[in-house]
Amino acid sequence: MSLGDHRLIPHRGMITISIMLATIMQALDTTIANVALPHMQGALQSSQDQISWVLTSYIVAAAIATPLTGWLCSAFGRRRVFLIAVAGFTVASALCGMADNILEIVAARLLQGLFGAALVPLSQAVLLDINPKEKIGQAMAIWGAGIMIGPILGPMLGGWLTENASWRWVFYINLPVGVLAFYGIARFLPESRPAGIKLDLFGFATLSLSIGLLQMFLDRGEQLDWFDSMEIRIEAIGCLIAFAFFVAHTFTAIGTSFFDRRLLKDANFVTGLLFAFIVGMVLYATMALLPTLLQGLLGYPVVYTGMVMAPRGVGTMVAMLMVGRLLHYVDARAIMALGFTLTAIALWMMTGMTLDMSSRIIIVSGVIQGLGIGFTFVPLSAVAFATLNPELRNDGTPIFSLLRNIGSSVGISIVQAMLTSGTARAHSELASDITAGNLGFQSLPAMVDPASQGGLALVNTLVDRQAAMMAYLDDFRFMLALTVVSLPLLLLIRKARPAPKKPDGDAEMDMVHEV
Repeated sequence: MSLGDHRLIPHRGMITISIMLATIMQALDTTIANVALPHMQGALQSSQDQISWVLTSYIVAAAIATPLTGWLCSAFGRRRVFLIAVAGFTVASALCGMADNILEIVAARLLQGLFGAALVPLSQAVLLDINPKEKIGQAMAIWGAGIMIGPILGPMLGGWLTENASWRWVFYINLPVGVLAFYGIARFLPESRPAGIKLDLFGFATLSLSIGLLQMFLDRGEQLDWFDSMEIRIEAIGCLIAFAFFVAHTFTAIGTSFFDRRLLKDANFVTGLLFAFIVGMVLYATMALLPTLLQGLLGYPVVYTGMVMAPRGVGTMVAMLMVGRLLHYVDARAIMALGFTLTAIALWMMTGMTLDMSSRIIIVSGVIQGLGIGFTFVPLSAVAFATLNPELRNDGTPIFSLLRNIGSSVGISIVQAMLTSGTARAHSELASDITAGNLGFQSLPAMVDPASQGGLALVNTLVDRQAAMMAYLDDFRFMLALTVVSLPLLLLIRKARPAPKKPDGDAEMDMVHEV
């Protein structure tokens, strides 16, 4: 049975539930382990640099394996690949929970990344294929909700499990979800027909090498002081060389190349990739900054941090419930413009944060940004594939997910680097005014007198906090500017409008695209 025959596919609801369970499981694992790292470090007796590989190994493995998804589906069939990915990810999760040392958990996380890489693009491709055109918006709303639940709810769930059970349950929680997803996919998802396409080994090797080195460069650059480190310089040069070989090979290869050049002929898809990169930068960079701001600077407990960030997810869910239906009546570009505007408003509110603020501004700005992300991501996912040939979906969805993930890595690296340099710069500027002869300090209590060693230490702590907050605000201003500058790019998307109703009175509506 072909997945493209929408009217012939039974159990569409059960297929959707099954594949979304797998998607949510994978999306949660991108962030759920972050808050448990200090507990893992103590239990596994590892250094700070070693424990960071728990995150790095997963990210690098997933980035390398993601582009391979399209070829695997063509060679072995989508259902078979999906089942192997779910089973492998679930087993790897169990191995993570049972790990007794740093080598075991890093190896298990590598397996998690390799098997989990296919879950998100496969779920998107299946939803696109089992739904008719007039249902694509709602299908992408469901898919987007599963994708966004990871960065939004992951830290809260991870913190709760770590405090109330053990860090091992951050991984064990995947087991029942994985079993249910596997059963549902095996029971209800029909198999696609393998095409038997030969793997372009050189194209895959050069692309994987460039992506892996890029992820290593972005993830370890901050720790190793960027280009002052020989390792970082080697990774940067190697990434550029490997990518140059990949591009040259792709455009000169005779016959089938690993990256299907036909994808670049679809303007909406190419523009969608650009926006996926930008959305990944803004969303994940914000989610990376807030936990450290709230816990490290404001002293919020882990669980409370998750609670004040959870309304962001509520906003996203509300937007995604609305946007699936709005796409029938409103131009997708207008909905995306609304989403970017709401995101900009939220970031503008965040530039007004202070050290003595209440949690209200965090909650309100979070809800608004959640609405903005929902109104952006769903129409983006629908528009990016609206004009793409269905035969190219197996190749297109991994690239779409890959660009979003690379965007998140780039965004996080940029804001973390800006945070470090901005904090040092602000501290230097503030400290230049703190001298024993400054008349402003003479009216303060003796405990903060910079002329004494204790007073100087206390003043330095206060300056550290103020400098860090100034650096956080600079990061929020950067993301605000990025969001506003991205708005005009919406004009690159081809306009989509509903077609007139069919003569037979069928209420189904096809999307007609104007050049």
